[in-house]
Amino acid sequence: MALSGVEIFKLLPKTNCKKCGYPTCLAFAMKLAQRQASIDLCPDVSEEAKRVLGEASAPPVRPVTFGVGDRAVKMGEETVLFRHDKKFVNPCAFAVEIMDTLSEDDIAKICWQVLESEIDRVGQKLRIDAIMISNVSGDAGRFETAAKAVAANAAGVPVILSATDPRAAEAAVKPFADKKAVIYGANALNAEAMAAIAKANKASLGIAATSLDELAELTEKIKGFGVEDIVMDSGARKAKDIIEHNTLIRRAAIKKGVKSVGYPVINFMQRQDSLLEGLVASVGIAKYASIIVMSSVEKWKSLALFTLRQNIFTDPQVPMQVEQKIYNIGEPAAESPLFITTNFSLTYFIVSGEIENSKVASRLAVMDCEGLSVLTAWAAGKFTASKIAQFIQESGVEKDVPNKELIIPGYVAILSGSVEEKLPGWKITVGPREANAIPAFLRAR
Repeated sequence: MALSGVEIFKLLPKTNCKKCGYPTCLAFAMKLAQRQASIDLCPDVSEEAKRVLGEASAPPVRPVTFGVGDRAVKMGEETVLFRHDKKFVNPCAFAVEIMDTLSEDDIAKICWQVLESEIDRVGQKLRIDAIMISNVSGDAGRFETAAKAVAANAAGVPVILSATDPRAAEAAVKPFADKKAVIYGANALNAEAMAAIAKANKASLGIAATSLDELAELTEKIKGFGVEDIVMDSGARKAKDIIEHNTLIRRAAIKKGVKSVGYPVINFMQRQDSLLEGLVASVGIAKYASIIVMSSVEKWKSLALFTLRQNIFTDPQVPMQVEQKIYNIGEPAAESPLFITTNFSLTYFIVSGEIENSKVASRLAVMDCEGLSVLTAWAAGKFTASKIAQFIQESGVEKDVPNKELIIPGYVAILSGSVEEKLPGWKITVGPREANAIPAFLRAR
């Protein structure tokens, strides 16, 4: 069970040495209770206290990583039921299924789609994260061949191997030994054999249960075989059942501390209708899936799911923002325009995108307004004449803009006079109200 801040404080040295980075041991204890700090930050804590506090501060959903390198996917580590309580930690992974009945050309085509799936949205790289190879044929040889084809065509992409036959799983995992694959298909009949294969190949083990009760029993059984990294499937396939099972699992782990279900969840969303598949996948994104398996990765569907995932797994209490600085768009010269806007990510990427579309090299001054949009920042007193003037003066951009012209957003045209007063010698021009008018505005100049 989780300990309170006061209970944790009793186990600390109480020296207020500040070595942990916090002003007092009590402040550190409160951060530990909120799972916002690690006990390892205290160099003087006793081994017994470290053991007790380590167990108490461990997230109720065990962190599990599959894949290696820059494409590795971290799952679990969640601590809350609702994102308004605290940010969800690790975004769910999207995987596409490759059946071992497909030809090598078809396998290579799907691998190529996965590798080409990456897009840039408001500064984040989004992509299909993994491939699941399914032993649909029931033949261990074909399963191994498909695994080798994926290893050759999608090197570095995390892999899930789906089979209930331990011999097939053992053959197919060879190309991914030490690559932290997930072997899915452990059940009541094959649990010991599958656990041995997972341990030998440093893989996580996916449990294929048919009910919540069976799921809890299987996790305990597999833990007894020495496997710690587990991914759970309760058997839910319909959207209603996915919502119900995933919610009960998360609630039991978070609220009740039930360790037998404190693992990442894998959900299978494959449908013949791609639109329906996308809709069911969105249920998993919103309700606690750690891995979502689909049958296809059309770009329109991926974009919709990427966007939903990005929104669900951002911190609702902290606006998305970019760094405050002067951004060069193209190769601006001395006479190139200088725009200013706020550091809300969406505002920055829309404005910079429209400037790029204009083909006019420009400078874009992005001012730290705590991630607020232009109108919101102005209303909150964070995008004011004095603050704009201070930012421009301290940025040093004046040496690069001899004509001293600053283009402000049209929505805050009211600031033009006061900005000119605060920036002597500068000409303040009111730009368009909407970003999509920037190309025409620049061409007219």
